Amino acid sequence: MAQLYVVQSADFTFLLHQTEMTPGNLSAHLSKLEEAGYVEVTKEFIERKPHTALALTKKGRAAFKEYRKKVKQFVEKLPE
Repeated sequence: MAQLYVVQSADFTFLLHQTEMTPGNLSAHLSKLEEAGYVEVTKEFIERKPHTALALTKKGRAAFKEYRKKVKQFVEKLPE
């Protein structure tokens, strides 16, 4: 979610390298995010090669923004 929040869209390979997850693990996470309506997956062929593009939906952006807000509030309450 954090990687997709800062870009308009990203491809699967980019996210794979950024997150250092295994392909199967990343695919499983993305499937759950897609089922929740947070991520839009677009599959196409570019020069005869499969290409998967991913982008946060409006719902996904709103959910991640709310998550960031709650984490920030939690961190601010921690003792120093």
